[in-house]
Amino acid sequence: MYKKILIPLENSVTDSAILDHIRSLTKITGAKLLLLHVADGWAARNFNQLKLAESEEMKTDREYLETIAGQLRAGGFFTETKLALGDPPAEIIKVAEAENCDLIAMAGHGHRFFGDLFHGSTITQVRHHTTIPLLVVRGQKRSEERRVGKECRSRW
Repeated sequence: MYKKILIPLENSVTDSAILDHIRSLTKITGAKLLLLHVADGWAARNFNQLKLAESEEMKTDREYLETIAGQLRAGGFFTETKLALGDPPAEIIKVAEAENCDLIAMAGHGHRFFGDLFHGSTITQVRHHTTIPLLVVRGQKRSEERRVGKECRSRW
C-alpha cells in the first residue's frame, strides 16, 4: 500500500494527532516515515541567499524533529528527518516528490473560512498542487493549542 509517508510537523501540540494516526497506519503498511519541518522565519527564508548562520528557531526545529524521530525509532518505526527552509506548502510538495513519497499525512487546525483567510492554509495549498495522496487528520485548533501549551510536547 504505502512505502514512504511524508509527515510535515509544525513543532506544535497539533502534531500529536497525526503522529497517533500514523503509528497505527504504519504498523499495517510497514511504510518508512519521513518527518519534515519547514522553517519559514526570516532567517530560514534568506538562509542560502545571505549565507546566514542557522537561527535558534532552526536549531530548535531540528532538535524537535530528532526527538520525535528517536521516539518513533524506539517504537520500531524506520524514520528519517528533514528540515527544509522557505514556504511550507512549496517545500512539502518538493520534498514529497523528491523523496518519492506515496502519501503526505498532515494534521489540520480545523480553521473555517475566516481562519484560513487570516492564517492561510498549508493543507489547501498542498492539496491543490500535488498528485500525491493526502491524508488529513484534524488536530487541535490554534486556540485549544495555546490553552494546552508547551507541556504537551514532552509527551512526544
